[in-house]
Parts: sequence; C-alpha cells; structure tokens
Amino acid sequence: MAKDASSRNAVAQVRATLAQAIWLACAACALVLALGALLVALDANQGNSLVQFIKDAASAVDLGVFDRRAGVFDFRGDGADVKNALVNWGIAAVVWLVVGRILDRIVRP
Repeated sequence: MAKDASSRNAVAQVRATLAQAIWLACAACALVLALGALLVALDANQGNSLVQFIKDAASAVDLGVFDRRAGVFDFRGDGADVKNALVNWGIAAVVWLVVGRILDRIVRP
C-alpha cells in the first residue's frame, strides 16, 4: 500500500515538472515574439547579430499563421511593417501563453 502511494507521488512530481517545463517553453516563445516585435517597432540595427537572431527566432515560433509579412492581419501603407509585426507577433505571443496555460492545466496533477 505504501508502494502505491509513493509511485503515485512520483508520477505526480513528474507531471508537475513536465507541466512547468511546458509552461516555461511557451512563455519563452511568447517572450521571443514580443522582443521581435519590439525590435521591429524600434527599427533596431539589422546588422546586429543579436537583433537578427531574435527576429529569426520570432519568425520560427510564429508558426507561419502569424507571420509578420503574410499573417492574419496584413496592413498596407506607412508603417505597415511595424503594424504587421506588432499585431501578428503580438497575437502569436498571446496564443502561446494561452496554449501554454491550457497544457499546464491538463498535464499538472
């Protein structure tokens, strides 16, 4: 009987750790998207390797649906690049946070 309780405890601990890792990964994706949008809005130096790395990472985690060039919203005219990045990557960041929270609640015991 004590063995069953300890195995249930171990499984609960693994599930809690996994849920925490999922939430952390989703929050990191949202952070990368938010930083990418901020760098586009601030017109950061394109020659800087860190700026390019963050923008490339944001493009990788936007899942193609929320791409800043051909995403859900496609603004035209003055400042369209900034608007597209802020809106599409902003929505993608919120989606990552919502999905992360839902998965956290499903996995956590």
